[in-house]
Amino acid sequence: MESTRQLKISALLKTELGFIFQRNISEIAGSHLMVTITKVTITKDLSMAKVYVSIFGAEDKNAVLKKIKSSLWLVRKLLAEKIRNQVRVIPELTFYLDDSLDYIEHIDELLNK
Repeated sequence: MESTRQLKISALLKTELGFIFQRNISEIAGSHLMVTITKVTITKDLSMAKVYVSIFGAEDKNAVLKKIKSSLWLVRKLLAEKIRNQVRVIPELTFYLDDSLDYIEHIDELLNK
């Protein structure tokens, strides 16, 4: 069970990372993409965060995820500029592909057949 502080920091990270990806997607992962932060979980000591992203408008989502991971320093820098007064330590970010929407779409296609 996550503490209240963990839930607040997770929500803060989800919001701020969403804005960062919205404004700087061309620098982070390339143009003509839409990246959505679907979930953020953070460790009890608030030092590491798992960020789940959904990627739209890309043929190879794993390649886009690799670009995001290679731009991790930029994302973390932009995040630090936004939340430096709210947390002591900027958490290490680990990005994961959230394919739950693709799974839902696949199930919907099967049901429509």
